[in-house]
This record gives sequence, C-alpha cells and structure tokens, in this order.
Amino acid sequence: MLVLSRKAGESLVFPALDIEVTVIEIRGDKVRIGITADSKHRVYRDELLDRIELEGATDAGPDAE
Repeated sequence: MLVLSRKAGESLVFPALDIEVTVIEIRGDKVRIGITADSKHRVYRDELLDRIELEGATDAGPDAE
C-alpha cells in the first residue's frame, strides 16, 4: 500500500489511467475527495463493491464458481 499525505486542494494523478483524485475538504476525521475519470472507469466505495460482488455471486446461480 502506498501512503501519501495531501492537503485540501491537492491531487493524485494516474496518467496511464487518465484519473485524478483531489482532496476537496478535510473536516475532523473525514475527508471529501473528488475523482475525475473517463466514464469507462467505474468507481465504487469498498463496502458497496463487496455487496455488488456478493449479489453477483448469488445471482449467478448454483453452477457458478
């Protein structure tokens, strides 16, 4: 895991993916971030991705791996 420090208004850029992540606001222990990416990239919160994957496995039926 790469750990970086950023201040409000600063960004991380992933040029190969054409994605930019910007720290919008820091308030107490919460950080608001903005993500700029092409619409072909899907962005999910971790807890939602877990649920999506679980539902996908459930929807696949008994023969799914």
